[in-house]
Amino acid sequence: MMKKRIKIWFHAGSTSDIREITIHKAVLGMAGLLLITVIAGASYIGYDYYRLKNISFNNIALNEIVNKQNIEIKSQRSQVQNFAGKIEILKNRVSKLSKFEDKVRLIADIKQTSGSSGLIGIGGIPQDELDLDIPLEEKHNTLIREMHEQVAQIDNAAKIQALDFTSLIEKLEQKRNLLASTPSIRPVDGWITSKFGYRTSPFTGRKEFHAGLDIANKTGTKLIATANGRISYAARKMYIGNMIIIDHGFGRVTKYGHLEKILVKRGQKVKRGDVIGLIGNTGRSTGPHVHYEVRINGTPVNPLKYILN
Repeated sequence: MMKKRIKIWFHAGSTSDIREITIHKAVLGMAGLLLITVIAGASYIGYDYYRLKNISFNNIALNEIVNKQNIEIKSQRSQVQNFAGKIEILKNRVSKLSKFEDKVRLIADIKQTSGSSGLIGIGGIPQDELDLDIPLEEKHNTLIREMHEQVAQIDNAAKIQALDFTSLIEKLEQKRNLLASTPSIRPVDGWITSKFGYRTSPFTGRKEFHAGLDIANKTGTKLIATANGRISYAARKMYIGNMIIIDHGFGRVTKYGHLEKILVKRGQKVKRGDVIGLIGNTGRSTGPHVHYEVRINGTPVNPLKYILN
């Protein structure tokens, strides 16, 4: 069987000679197949390089996104940590207020009525949960939930504390009013001519109970209120002459008798130290003086116990 051959003619150099080469068709086919394979391989390598290049670019973009997200997560974790720190500060402040309230109540002798301020049972936030290196998904949700619970507890404790302080202020106001309404100074300077208790009456010579304190001074000497109150009586009365009665509230009452002149009116409010009248010798009296009484819930008490100056 004859093999197929292909003849090829070509010029050799610059001469006009034409040469002839005979190539088997099989060799030519193999060469063509090899050329196609090389071209296909080069094309695949080029495409793969292009694809890998795109993947590389995409990976760079993804890495940038991941880095930004990591930075944001770090920032959020830092903010959570700061928020937790502020919660601790608030909790400490409420606790200090509660301790301050306890001291004030102790000094003023005012008992607690509303119970605990509500801080008992509020725990601290574990420091290991605030570590910036802990993966966000591990502790973040639990930590946020716990922080919200503590904020709610602190808010409740603050409300209770506010009620406690309101009650404390009211009690202190009552204490202040009580002190302001308690006789504590001399109604006038002078000489004590008759003390509180049993004595021999200068008029009858008999033993009788003297319900007040007689303080002598010259006629016209100014007389002052010994505590805050309201004038409940300001007029002349048999035996005691011109008399003023001050109702100080809280069951406390003071009386001032034998006055030369009354300088206040019934219903008028007065404060400790206000001038209310002038010493005189009206009514049944042996000389210019003031008869001064202190009564607690209607019972006369020794005025000397209510004079601090």
